Amino acid sequence: MPITITVRKNGSLGISADDAAQIVLLDADGAVIPPRAEGRPMSLCRCGASKVKPFCDGSHKEAGFIDPVDAPVDTPAS
Repeated sequence: MPITITVRKNGSLGISADDAAQIVLLDADGAVIPPRAEGRPMSLCRCGASKVKPFCDGSHKEAGFIDPVDAPVDTPAS
């Protein structure tokens, strides 16, 4: 069965506890990054503001992260 990763609106990448148990996270050097809590859902940061990367700590709320598809578009001055 495929693993499901949910892109949360203006938030993290969510992975259910069942799916998280099947995932192995590796850092840039190939070392295993242990989950924050065994048997729990996993949330991965996508805003870049988390202090516990690659995991989400809710910093996207304070940082005002907005999904790129919903972010206002800057229009060039004429």
